[in-house]
Amino acid sequence: MASGKWISYLRVSTDRQGASGLGIEAQRNAVTSFLNGGQWELIREFVEVESGGKNDRSQLSEALRMCRLYGAKLVIAKLDRLSRDAHFLLGLEKAGVDFVAADMPNANRLTIGIMAMVAEEERRMISRRIKEALAAAKARGKKLGGKRNNALSDECRQASAVRRRAVADARAADIMPAIRALQQGGATSLHQIAAGLNAQGIPTPRGAERWRPAQVARVLGWDSA
Repeated sequence: MASGKWISYLRVSTDRQGASGLGIEAQRNAVTSFLNGGQWELIREFVEVESGGKNDRSQLSEALRMCRLYGAKLVIAKLDRLSRDAHFLLGLEKAGVDFVAADMPNANRLTIGIMAMVAEEERRMISRRIKEALAAAKARGKKLGGKRNNALSDECRQASAVRRRAVADARAADIMPAIRALQQGGATSLHQIAAGLNAQGIPTPRGAERWRPAQVARVLGWDSA
């Protein structure tokens, strides 16, 4: 039984289908049937007219952004409505959005499983290349090691910091349009912006339900003091 917040994404392949509504209504009915019952909220529906072979889709990108913004799940009628390209489907995980296909509710778990296998194979390949490179360097007489095995290098620490900053920046980018809209609507203080975000049910960057002025300030890059 469905629960929580949802964003729906419907796609047709041709302009003719888009203009006539052919296929869209059937997809919408499939999504409605999937969500039927339970405590759920369909925040918004996105419709796109685009070939399945193309991965650059503005409406899907916006749907994913809205999912991240509201902490919602993406629901589609059929798995092939996203793409027939397996690499693109796996790329959804990088978007940080959970999705469900109405015709195959377990597809999300299946996709994660596939991604795990792909990531594991990629890890093995990287490990093998590193070992081969180290062996080649050693054969050339280059001295290896010199640091304790359990000591993190400055490069690792910097990479970790960069990654955390990138995640924070990405989340801020998702939230900023909502903040700008509130500012344009007359919200001038951090308290007013926080209240507006809370009223819309938008989670904080760390997933909390309630915004505080200091959190708004951090997103805006202001001094919260």
